[in-house]
Amino acid sequence: MGNMPPGSPDVAQIRLDNALALFEEFVRQNVKHADAATLRGLERRFAERLQIQPSYWSQIKSRSRQIGERLARQFEQLCHKPYGWMDQAHTPGPELPAGAEGLPQDDDERFVVGLVLTYYRRHPQRARSRLLELLGEALTAPASGLPPRSGSPAPTAPDDAHALWLRTQAGVAPLKRKR
Repeated sequence: MGNMPPGSPDVAQIRLDNALALFEEFVRQNVKHADAATLRGLERRFAERLQIQPSYWSQIKSRSRQIGERLARQFEQLCHKPYGWMDQAHTPGPELPAGAEGLPQDDDERFVVGLVLTYYRRHPQRARSRLLELLGEALTAPASGLPPRSGSPAPTAPDDAHALWLRTQAGVAPLKRKR
């Protein structure tokens, strides 16, 4: 740690980032068949996989505990990663690659995106209308740096909701149009 260039993340930050990446990987592997109750239990199940208490995982995520040498090796072994994997940066740094600006930036964003994707994959039609109800105002409001969208309020009619859905999904990279 002593001879790292200024501005580079220290080993504790790298280990935290990698632990969050392992959790994201765990969610992706387990979320395919998850219902709401399963989603609520993912953090607990991840902690069980790592052989730590759920409260300890929570403390790691909230940065009130650091991942030490022994725990880093335990994470690697139990998640089938090579020795030393936890100590190497695997995520993009401050310079994000082209197209990455829309990717989740922290564990809270990753969790929300995972929940939304799970809901959408299980119930695409219901998810579209409910998400438009919840997010319609935010999706139609002009964002800084973007050209303003239609000034109409959030749609209420199903045809308007579907039209808004088609317009907005074009600007969201992970979603693809159904054929």
